[in-house]
Amino acid sequence: MVARGKDIDGSMSVPTFYGKELRWKREEAGLSLDAFLKGSFYSKTYLSDIEHGERRMPLDLAQHADQKLGTDGFFERNCEVVRKARRGPHAAYFEKVLEAEKHAESIEEWCPINIPGLLQTAAYAGTMVRSAHPAASDEWVEEKVTGRLARARLFEDDHATPEYWVILHETLIADPVLAPREMAEQLDRIVQLAERRRVTPQIVPRTCGAHPLMAASIKVMAFPDAPPLIYTEASYSGDTIDDPALVKQYRKAYDRLRAVALSPEASLAMIKAAAEEYRNGKQRDRLE
Repeated sequence: MVARGKDIDGSMSVPTFYGKELRWKREEAGLSLDAFLKGSFYSKTYLSDIEHGERRMPLDLAQHADQKLGTDGFFERNCEVVRKARRGPHAAYFEKVLEAEKHAESIEEWCPINIPGLLQTAAYAGTMVRSAHPAASDEWVEEKVTGRLARARLFEDDHATPEYWVILHETLIADPVLAPREMAEQLDRIVQLAERRRVTPQIVPRTCGAHPLMAASIKVMAFPDAPPLIYTEASYSGDTIDDPALVKQYRKAYDRLRAVALSPEASLAMIKAAAEEYRNGKQRDRLE
């Protein structure tokens, strides 16, 4: 007989309801986590997270659950519904990243075109969303902005905060997309996180010439219990890469890029100086 664990409040959300139902059926069948997972490729931690509504259910595991528990396709049929609920206002192609960020041991980003979502202020996020969707309603834009800002909770939880390293191109701080006061607030946000030891920023200066990853923005995510994952993104699409050979190639390119960037100390000083310039209402063609 499998002992029933602490009850999960399934009324909280679709994923927690789905997870609660999975655990209920598993325990009703008298299966431990190990016994349930026999024949699959997933860990007990992974399954436990699903049962608590904290991870998405992969299709193959949903099919495994239906076969193991005799649930007539229930978990497979509802798998996509749960996935949609988990990603909320985010694009479908960003779904894996949303989950991966929460479980990553480290996150490393290279952003040559815009400041990454995890670091954006509301003003910056709103400008980026509106620039990509000029005809969208204010309510739709606000929903997207709220969802983007919610991801930054990673930096507020001491126990779950991943090591976060970000490499930015100098143009992101020298060529403003916001009014000076709002640009100062955006740069201050990065400075505050850096001074709290939540992020480590580096700047690739305009003068560095040709450098690795000139044609791509990437996010490298490493995990304590899973292989690393690469995410690349364009304006209206994104792709997650787990092929070991490609991951290795991107990993090497990122390390070479880090080598041509300014040191974290010099980079932070440059960001602080730029913020001060904007705070004083100055907007030069190039911030030295």
